[in-house]
Amino acid sequence: MSREARSAPRSAAIDKHSLTIAGHRTSISLERAFWEDLREIAARGGCSVAALIAEIDASRGAANLCSAIRVYVLAAHRSRVGAILNNVPPR
Repeated sequence: MSREARSAPRSAAIDKHSLTIAGHRTSISLERAFWEDLREIAARGGCSVAALIAEIDASRGAANLCSAIRVYVLAAHRSRVGAILNNVPPR
């Protein structure tokens, strides 16, 4: 293990999860921080993480699924920050 990997924050550690999307079993490797944020976003939306990932998968086009998930989480954060800055209650 490299020195950088040993000193990386826990939130940067890669976690691999297996789930079923559109009837197919797949494994997704993301940084722990993204899994945590996905759980929070799914809970706010009243759905499971698997359902949220299926939604992201269905709308990602040709993009890599892991990249599409990261961009989705970033967009969700930007939306919430924009709502806060504009004094609009976040969804």
